[in-house]
Amino acid sequence: MTSLGRAFGFLWSSTALSNVADGVLKVGAPLLAVSMTRSPTLVSLVGAAATAPWLLFALHAGAIADRADRRRIMVLANAARTVILAAVAVLAWLGLLDLWLLLAAVLLASVSEVFADLSAQSILPTAVPREHLTRANGRVSTAQMIGNDFLGAPAAGLLVAVLPAVVFGAPALLYGLAGLLLLGMRGAYGPDRAGTPATPVTSARRPLRQDIAEALRYLWAHRILRSLAITAGLLNLANAAYFAVLVLWAVGEESPIGLKPHEYGLMTTAFAVGAVLGSLLSGRAAGRFGEFGTLAGAWLISSLLLLVPVLAPSPWTLYPTAVLWGLTGAAGNVLVISARQRLIPAELLGRVNSAYRLVGMGGMPLGAALGGVVAEFAGLGAVLAGSAGVCLVAVGLVWRALSDRISRPLTSEPTLSDISGSR
Repeated sequence: MTSLGRAFGFLWSSTALSNVADGVLKVGAPLLAVSMTRSPTLVSLVGAAATAPWLLFALHAGAIADRADRRRIMVLANAARTVILAAVAVLAWLGLLDLWLLLAAVLLASVSEVFADLSAQSILPTAVPREHLTRANGRVSTAQMIGNDFLGAPAAGLLVAVLPAVVFGAPALLYGLAGLLLLGMRGAYGPDRAGTPATPVTSARRPLRQDIAEALRYLWAHRILRSLAITAGLLNLANAAYFAVLVLWAVGEESPIGLKPHEYGLMTTAFAVGAVLGSLLSGRAAGRFGEFGTLAGAWLISSLLLLVPVLAPSPWTLYPTAVLWGLTGAAGNVLVISARQRLIPAELLGRVNSAYRLVGMGGMPLGAALGGVVAEFAGLGAVLAGSAGVCLVAVGLVWRALSDRISRPLTSEPTLSDISGSR
């Protein structure tokens, strides 16, 4: 860690703590919802509430990240999550928690997450040299997976059964500590710190909509980023539908798999085992098979694995499948994030990242809600199998769009043909 610098150490530590909190909420909120209702539509609203802020606030959050100190934004976002979740924990302790309060808590915490996460991805190139971005992203991804799935998720499964109020209280404490750690990153972390000469194209006097429009034009004109964003959007929409109802397919005596709540938390731990391996091995795999080939292969395998719980619904198949989900998902994430950080100019990084993630994640609330509605009428199995089909179509589209780059580094600087959109 020290070889990447003191600032990265504080950033990594903050990321680790905040992702433990994310893991508790990610698993704890749906499990609490299942204890309140067995309606697929209502349970899927938890996933929709967690992802809807990306659709509503991503572009503005990215534009603000290109105007202000990104570390300060992250500190304020963590403080907001602390206050929100601490208040809900008190209400839960008093026995006032219901489904609608649960949804409100997830929604408000997720608004803060949008600002924190976009600033975090934009701040990393200011904290480490550009030649170390892939290694730094691998370590950040490892911390995220360990926090989310090794620690937070299993803890959530136990907390739901023992003391539901702590599902909100523990994340509140962790977000507060994460914000304090960021104060150790001394200095300013605005867009002019990003390893390239400062280019003051963003003015605080200019309307935010102009900054947002500039980012959208850049993303649409860049053939590589555009193709990856559209594919990511389809993958995330389908996966949101899939995982919004997977808890009903997996948890409960009447479910096909029949897991108990704490066993569902252990499934996400299995996911984390694979994710850590994927994060650490992604660079080595890209060096051997090419970055685009590794990315497309990871997405393809992950899509095919979605069929396993449908075709063989058993804990004995679910746990190893979760390991492979984690491995392929984390490897793909490391490569895509590193590519964006290299391809996007420093002064546009926050805005174009936000535009990319709007396309990539904007469909997630729709997917989560759609998964619940379709499950009501066609059954859980139809949602799970249909989501896998959409993912396979998406991988086919990106393979066709960027097949000419299989033997070339995905993270190389864009050529004129890349930017102009010519094939």
